[in-house]
Order: sequence, then C-alpha cells, then structure tokens
Amino acid sequence: MGVDRLADFARFVEEVSEVFNAHIVDEGKVGAFVVLVSFLIAFVGVRMITHAVRRGGSLFRDVRVAGTHVHHLVPGIVLLLVTGYLAFAAGYGNRPVVAALFGIGAALTLDEFALWLHLRDVYWERAGKRSVDVVLAAAAVGALVVLGLDFWEAFLRAGARLFQGE
Repeated sequence: MGVDRLADFARFVEEVSEVFNAHIVDEGKVGAFVVLVSFLIAFVGVRMITHAVRRGGSLFRDVRVAGTHVHHLVPGIVLLLVTGYLAFAAGYGNRPVVAALFGIGAALTLDEFALWLHLRDVYWERAGKRSVDVVLAAAAVGALVVLGLDFWEAFLRAGARLFQGE
C-alpha cells in the first residue's frame, strides 16, 4: 500500500468516525449499535462452533444434561429474559454490556429458528437454512432501522471516495 493509498485510507477512517459520531453517538443509538454488532459476532461465532462440533475433533462438544442435548437457543432465551429484566425492570437498559448480552441472546435464539418452526432438530437439514435466512433478514432490517439510511448513505459516500481516490 503506497503512501497515497495509506493517506486515503486514513481519511476514510476519519470520515467513518465522523459519520459514526453524527449518526450513532449523537442520535443516542449506541445501545442499538452494540446489540447489532454483538448479534452479528455471536451468530458467526455460534455457526463456527456448531460446524466444529459437527466435524468432530474439536475442543467444543454438544452440551448434554442428563442425556438430553441442550440446544444453544436455551442459553439464548435465558440471556433474553435476564437482559429484558435488567433493561425494563431494573433500569439498566442504557448499559452497553446489557445491549451486548441481549444481542448475543438474540443470535443464539434466532440461529435455531427452524427448531421453533418445526419443533424438531432440523439444524443440518435443508429446512434448517430458514434459521440463516431469518438471521440475515433480522440483521438487514436491524442495520437499516438501527443505523438509519442517513448513516448508510454517508458511509457509502466515504467508501466511494476511498475507491475513487478523492
């Protein structure tokens, strides 16, 4: 990467920082942003872990209690219940850690959406793809609603300038 490209990238990072501050921080959307980011990271992480478990030979194993497989939607539901209580009843809704745990709980739960729909484990079947579809739809809607069209417009303008070398 040449000096000019490095300077262009530095300008891009500065511009994205300004866009983030104007459209997320100043508009009070940090909590929602944390939910979205933690949701996406947790979804990718849980998908990687489940694939590692399925392949075998991994540090990760299925969780079993008294011989019953505990699906990852169970801790997801627990996280949603606990963070919902903390946000609404205990007044901790503006804490980033609560937002992050809520996003993780939502990802763990929605990743097994097909299990809710079919009331049986279809995770590795064709019907299990519905969970991925639901997560992608939730992430897309979340990204649009949470971040807003103004954010994406400004972000894409900054990206276009980076690639055009302005």
